[in-house]
Amino acid sequence: MSEASGNAPLFIEAFFDGCEDLRAGKLVLPDAAMINEICERHGIGYVLNPPKLLLRESLQATSIPVTENVPALAEQALEILQQSLQRSERLLSEGHYREAVQESLWVLESVATAFRGVESAGEEVRGKYFNEIVRELRRIARGSTLERVLDWVLKLHGFLSSPTGGGVRHGMDLDAGVPIGRNEARLFCNLIRSYISYLLAEHERLQGRK
Repeated sequence: MSEASGNAPLFIEAFFDGCEDLRAGKLVLPDAAMINEICERHGIGYVLNPPKLLLRESLQATSIPVTENVPALAEQALEILQQSLQRSERLLSEGHYREAVQESLWVLESVATAFRGVESAGEEVRGKYFNEIVRELRRIARGSTLERVLDWVLKLHGFLSSPTGGGVRHGMDLDAGVPIGRNEARLFCNLIRSYISYLLAEHERLQGRK
């Protein structure tokens, strides 16, 4: 670490390697997640994804942003959703791919509940659970872009929930499951974020009709 102190990425790698070597002696030491959190807090542009050290910028640049200000939703609810999306991004940068997708999926399911009680064309969404809400909303949005998007949302949610699909909700089928790697996790998280942005905008539009 002393020899590498003049070079930030070499120092981070040396520190991590030193912690891992000492961990064999059953000492409680910082892991990659803790080191990444410290680097992020102090604006250090690197992320440990063992065995690689990556530029934080290269990971964040590919993230699809989600609308932050949606008047139709309570400020506290939006805060919870944004915190969860930020946690998903951290998990992704730390190499916890399944957990990152799971966190994003939770946000999508939570956003769907905002449509409970929404009316369109004289019909009201009354479902309690994700699949019920989405199917009812799809029915009253028949013939619109919203209907098509909700079809995609249901298919993605079904695939990620299935043990032979992403396996993020009901466990993964060890014989036929599809393990989520970095590329798949980024794809799923970005798809979910794009759906969340669209649904938040649609929620505001539909509320404005009432």
